[in-house]
Amino acid sequence: MAKFNKDSTFGTILVVVLLSLVCSIIVAGSAVVLKPTQDEQKLLDKQKNILSVAGLLEPNTDIKKVYAERIEPRLVDLATGDYVSEDNPVTKNFDAKSSAKDPAQSITIPANEDPAGIKVRSKYAEVYLVKDANDQVTQIVLPMYGTGLWSVMYGFVAVEPDANTIKGITYYEQGETAGLGGEIANPVWQKNFVGKKLFNDQGQVALHIGKGASADAAHGIDGLSGATLTTNGVQGSFDYWFGKNGFGPYLAKVKAGAF
Repeated sequence: MAKFNKDSTFGTILVVVLLSLVCSIIVAGSAVVLKPTQDEQKLLDKQKNILSVAGLLEPNTDIKKVYAERIEPRLVDLATGDYVSEDNPVTKNFDAKSSAKDPAQSITIPANEDPAGIKVRSKYAEVYLVKDANDQVTQIVLPMYGTGLWSVMYGFVAVEPDANTIKGITYYEQGETAGLGGEIANPVWQKNFVGKKLFNDQGQVALHIGKGASADAAHGIDGLSGATLTTNGVQGSFDYWFGKNGFGPYLAKVKAGAF
């Protein structure tokens, strides 16, 4: 039997191939084993951000427990503003990002109707009803995202039951410039939104963000200094998600007492 020469070209290639195969198996196996843990952590982070924007997050909060007791997630058909029946298959394990990639569950947004710069979105969105001890809705948390200077900026907006007054906002995922556009994640700036009104008396989106905007006590928030494109992205996100093609129909029904 010929002796295997590991120093030959063939031997070197064989060793590299075998090593690559072993490493691939290890990596693939690790991904499978760790996926449940990663999914659990992803869910926990989502629940944490929802509790945070709702003002329910304290240093020692049991996130799972408080979320289960105080938050009721509901799926909304954005075209009609109605809740999707819980018997509808689309409600099972709904994920907005995955749904936006499914042609059957998404829509393409015309450029002239896309101030958020997102191009495509799911037909549905999950909203989160925040309830008190008497099972009364005290606020509604709505997801929102849009394109900034460098990234897609993901956040939540909490509104009062009047479907108009902002109780809080948070940005939990963004890649804007640190110290400039990245200040959208600064709680100090986010507090400027509390108490502002989303709509004017005609039901049109009136919230505006920019230089000197705070002079409008009801609807204005000063933009971020040196971060015009990020500020524009935040403005575009509000314009789209609270307009007629976003949560506008849903909030109109909330305001009218339809739910």
